[in-house]
Amino acid sequence: MSKSNTVNLIIAFGAFNAFIAVAAGAFAAHALKDLLSVEYLNTFKTAADYQMVHAIGLILIGLLNKQNTNRCNVAAAAFMFIGIILFSGSLYALTLTGTKWLGIITPFGGVCFLIAWLTLGFNFLLSKD
Repeated sequence: MSKSNTVNLIIAFGAFNAFIAVAAGAFAAHALKDLLSVEYLNTFKTAADYQMVHAIGLILIGLLNKQNTNRCNVAAAAFMFIGIILFSGSLYALTLTGTKWLGIITPFGGVCFLIAWLTLGFNFLLSKD
């Protein structure tokens, strides 16, 4: 995949995830407020908040990769995207279905977020540019 395709893909994934996070937040505020317990509603909102933060992270990684393309940026973006799917996705599914075992998946998403941020941080800390 070419540099510009990779950059565009990372930024697009970030933008699409930001869209989903806004839609999920609105869905929680309007459609779910009378259907879910306060605990599940807060869990759903946490999923949307984390999705938005990491969607912005994806966009920033894409912009950073535009200036200095390297595998660490791409790896950080991949971990961030997988983290969104595992963390936010499992919390959305848990709250909408009540299937509590889905909560087992959530920490794996959190670990992906941590790996993404550490990869990005060490990439720039150790960069020779």
